[in-house]
Amino acid sequence: MTVLVFGGNGQVGQELLRALAPLGKVVATTRSGVLPDGSACETADFSQPDSLPALLDRLQPSIVVNAAAYTAVDRAEQEVDAAFAANAQAPGVIARWCAAHGVPFVHYSTDYVFDGQGTAPYREDEPTAPLGVYGTSKRDGEDAVRAAAGRHLIFRTAWVYASHGANFLRTMLRVGAEREQLRVVADQVGTPTPAALIADVTAQALQHPGQLSGTWHLTASGQTSWHGFAEAIFAEALATGVLPKVPTVEAISSSEYPTPAKRPAWSVLDNRRLQQDFDIVLPAWREGLAIVMNEIRLSLVGPTGGGTTTVN
Repeated sequence: MTVLVFGGNGQVGQELLRALAPLGKVVATTRSGVLPDGSACETADFSQPDSLPALLDRLQPSIVVNAAAYTAVDRAEQEVDAAFAANAQAPGVIARWCAAHGVPFVHYSTDYVFDGQGTAPYREDEPTAPLGVYGTSKRDGEDAVRAAAGRHLIFRTAWVYASHGANFLRTMLRVGAEREQLRVVADQVGTPTPAALIADVTAQALQHPGQLSGTWHLTASGQTSWHGFAEAIFAEALATGVLPKVPTVEAISSSEYPTPAKRPAWSVLDNRRLQQDFDIVLPAWREGLAIVMNEIRLSLVGPTGGGTTTVN
């Protein structure tokens, strides 16, 4: 069995290469044809969606997992065509190929498909109303996958982070090591979700005997603000020795930190349906943070077991 993973160099993509290995031969793609460790992989350019069927025809995968996306939320407001090509058109092309060949297709979406005006966790069947180009392109990608009418698993996730890649946790560790005080938005609420959790749940879902198709919310459980997440990051970093000292974190409003693209204020997704359908327990977000922070701690320990390096 060949499992094709688009976006093998991203946070979720790297974890998928590990989590999906027991299912068969995992083939990764990146835009450059190179993985983060320097090894070669297949090349897939989501800015050219029409080029993708030839790759699929050649590889003939048994399962396709799409972890590739245009994720520059603010830049998308100017690079509209690029966002829609990667997030809407390319997934549609892949989904139609998968439907025609009877291949299950996993696709990841986002909390940004909602307008953030809710007060209770969003269910899968609630109306979408994205606030900007990124969210709209991801919503259109969902629609294109469903319209292909093949077996699909769309997983909406949110606030993704890992011990590798560019993400909020690593940014906090970097700037926290340099400054005594930080200002972090406190009026946006969501659920920090480790990339490894997303990958592990994906592997479990693909092995579920029910052969289910549909849309699910895949996040850790619970909720916090970006300010609350930052404080938790520094508490874990101090407790594990990742940082010898930590800054104070001042809570600010979104209006004090304006961005080109508007963010949803409420990004909490109801994950109960996924847990019920796939017999999976999604852990509290603090549990995931402790695991990822321990990975970072281990990565900082030198080969002799002593000494640390700075977090880049």
